[in-house]
Amino acid sequence: MANASIATVLKTEPTGDAAGTLSLKPVVPQTVRKVLMKDYKAAAATLADAFRNDKATRYVVDTPDMEDYSEEYKFQLHTEIFEHLVASFILAGLATTIGENFGSVALWLPPGADNSGWCTFFRSGLWRLKYKLSAEGSLRWDKEFNPLLLSTKKEVLGERDEDSYYLVYLGTKSGAQGQGLGRKLIEDITTLADEDGRCCYLESSHDENLPFYKRCGFETFKSISLVRDAKPINLTVMLREPKPGRVLGFGPIEDSK
Repeated sequence: MANASIATVLKTEPTGDAAGTLSLKPVVPQTVRKVLMKDYKAAAATLADAFRNDKATRYVVDTPDMEDYSEEYKFQLHTEIFEHLVASFILAGLATTIGENFGSVALWLPPGADNSGWCTFFRSGLWRLKYKLSAEGSLRWDKEFNPLLLSTKKEVLGERDEDSYYLVYLGTKSGAQGQGLGRKLIEDITTLADEDGRCCYLESSHDENLPFYKRCGFETFKSISLVRDAKPINLTVMLREPKPGRVLGFGPIEDSK
């Protein structure tokens, strides 16, 4: 499958020190690349930072039976969840990144991919969540959060459920925002989707992100809610139908270095 590319060249720019001497500082190439297993913790740190205050992502951590735990402890648990998730997508999905030090990271389930199998479940460490989450957190994770997302996706996509690109997480760490990194990660895959004639699917937990996704070709489909908290947490389901002839690729995905 051919993928339209924009050449990426490693450039340098002059920098100076207090003495007025000049040196060459490499400019990080804006190339989409795969996250390798050796880097799963670094990629997870980016997502944990990006979703630090996201109520939907923290739904299984900020529970009534965790009220007496410190924010430091809960953020560490939040980070560990992302570590297991990133590992599972490296093993049986697609984890991509762009920018310096994993500035932005995306977790995708491409057509036919399934990261919920037993082998991936154990190799990624997701089984550890049974012992790390609180009783209420485990209940939310196993009985509400995951079942709701999976059943909604099946309902919306129907027979296309396993033949679509599912953007599960997209996050840019605070120091790398405003550079268009997230859009490049999306458009790298939507180009493939357009070439293949496949749709893309996601859920967004923030209304302020909807215009961004709409600029990437997604349209609002429906809203769903997590309801075990004191106040329902709403998510917006968005769908992007294939757009034949639209080429926006940013080069073939490379292995992360």
